Amino acid sequence: MRARSDIRPGFWLVFWREIGWLRRRPFLLMLTTVAPLSVLALLIVVFSAGLATRLPIAVLDLDGSELSRTVVRMVDATPDTAVAVRVGDLAEGRGLILSGKVRGLLMIPRNLERDVFAGRRPEVVFFYNTQTMTTGNLVARGVNAAIPSAAAGIRIALRTAQGQPVDIAEADLQPIPVQTNPLFNPTLNYVFFLLTALIPSVLQVVIVTTSAYSVGLDAEVAGRFRVLRRLGGGLWPAMAGKVLPYTLLFLIVLWLPGAVLFGVLGLPLRGDPGLLVLADVLFILACQMIGVLLALVLRPMVSAVSIGTLLTAPAFGFMGIGFPRLGMNALAQGYGALLPCTWYLIARVDQTVRGTPLALSSKPVLVLLAFVLALSLLVALRLEAMRASRAVAPAMPVAPGEVIS
Repeated sequence: MRARSDIRPGFWLVFWREIGWLRRRPFLLMLTTVAPLSVLALLIVVFSAGLATRLPIAVLDLDGSELSRTVVRMVDATPDTAVAVRVGDLAEGRGLILSGKVRGLLMIPRNLERDVFAGRRPEVVFFYNTQTMTTGNLVARGVNAAIPSAAAGIRIALRTAQGQPVDIAEADLQPIPVQTNPLFNPTLNYVFFLLTALIPSVLQVVIVTTSAYSVGLDAEVAGRFRVLRRLGGGLWPAMAGKVLPYTLLFLIVLWLPGAVLFGVLGLPLRGDPGLLVLADVLFILACQMIGVLLALVLRPMVSAVSIGTLLTAPAFGFMGIGFPRLGMNALAQGYGALLPCTWYLIARVDQTVRGTPLALSSKPVLVLLAFVLALSLLVALRLEAMRASRAVAPAMPVAPGEVIS
């Protein structure tokens, strides 16, 4: 009981010492709250529309017939595309695509109407920039949905004009109908997958760099770790008191955008909120332990912060959002698996959009727990190695109630 009562006041001494650091160091406060919240607010504003619609395209109509005008109207009526300009030749359309003023060029060939009513198969060509994959795929989807619909309507009209019943004509055009049911995110809403992934990936960089910076402030001063251990009543109470204020702060930073996502933008919460909260805590602790370990291993503190940024900044490209992880090579898959954000994102998507049962969603949470335990063990081993090698100077006398700042 006596040892327990000694630890509690020591823990709170270190805890309030870190709170004081936040008050006296504006850069640290900005790094932990103002900067991430500003970036996350900007991301929410940018992607709050949820879906890119009415993307501008150009039209080159070489036929000028009633049928070609019908095709243009149908393409313009799709939610993905909007006919913004008509061009006179391919060179003009290409220039508009390269300048970014339009996202694609629809070229309707000469004699389209004549060939269609003669039973031929003329080609309507659509050009778009594949380097901008998202917008390019969206405008291509709109055109691919409109033109086959127009062609099918014409074929049905030709068959019915020849005396064929409408139902038979439709069956001949599509003998085996396909029913498509998109799951989880049928509208391709960017809030549901892109913004959900961007927020943790940005926060991962902030947590790792902030942890490396805050611990590095102590690691660079000889003897301060020994003083912290004495103040905290032991290694783990001291480290817990140092890390916990930032854990609580980052939970608030993570939950504030989450409140906007769930309460304002309509992100579904189909799973277990308790498991999601557990994943939140483990994700933040794992990122903190990465920063702490870097600060203990690397000198000076600037190196730890730089390496932490270098390791976590490219995380978004390896989490399987823009490109599926199954299609990556072994190196890319391994790098993604070593980042806590990859596993946290799996748990987050499982418990929000997909509504995955707990039995299937427990793996990423267990992996995050393994991250926390393994990294905490490495931190403890590093601290013991520093003490054994006398890298930390002997403890300075500390008066009762005194807090090192």
